[in-house]
Amino acid sequence: MSTAGASADPLAALGALPGVADSVESVRKAVDRVYGHRVMRRRSNAITSEAALRGARGSAALSGADWALEEVRRRTDFSGDDEARTVGAALRLTAEAGQLLSIWRQSPLRVLARLHLVAAADQGDQVGRPRKEGEQVEEPLVGLPLPSATETHGRLDGLAGLIIAGGSAPALVTAAVVHGELLALRPFTSHNGLVARTAERIVLVGSGLDPKSVCAAEVGHAELGRDAYLEALGGYVSGTPEGVAAWIAHCGRAVELGARESMAVCEALQRGAA
Repeated sequence: MSTAGASADPLAALGALPGVADSVESVRKAVDRVYGHRVMRRRSNAITSEAALRGARGSAALSGADWALEEVRRRTDFSGDDEARTVGAALRLTAEAGQLLSIWRQSPLRVLARLHLVAAADQGDQVGRPRKEGEQVEEPLVGLPLPSATETHGRLDGLAGLIIAGGSAPALVTAAVVHGELLALRPFTSHNGLVARTAERIVLVGSGLDPKSVCAAEVGHAELGRDAYLEALGGYVSGTPEGVAAWIAHCGRAVELGARESMAVCEALQRGAA
């Protein structure tokens, strides 16, 4: 993770990178448009539920299970093959995220461990804890070099310290760094992508940017496509100011697309078509 020099608030310093302020402002406007829709005043719970379903579908797609929305909506058994288990894990994580908001700022590592436990849905001894040296990581769609377990633990501690300390960084910047760092580190033996995208959602909701969780960034990440996602992630991992700024902008665009999706749901509900 780039810390932008010796700043006492490195996350806030990232907000000064070229183009990041424009992304932050664009995201704020997109989110405000959704919250200003008349349907949100009467049926916000319905929008939240639909955004959760669509967000889970999008996150699963980026992890290799690209199902149609209606298939995710109708299916009740997710125990069949690998794709079904991936979709089931994404749905469980989306449901769990809202229960962990109050814990995140005090104990982010505890939340991440819980998310992995929920995603893995078993009691193996590799579940719910960062990987140890020599343990293999099952994350075939992310081909970046894997940091050692020692480096991973140190960087996780550093990330947790920044979250606990708080600061003045915009929510988008913090969410993008959390997301990018977890994908770069892949701290668990599996399900790192799903966990990283859920953590991004927790930051966006818990920060107050999207308190009702109606602007699912996972929708936007999926719409932008896996190739663009991995290319932007590579920029983050490079640690260059340009690469980090491009990743933050990519995450911002994903939030905007998630907001656009929920605006469409609002419009459909208003017309009585959904």
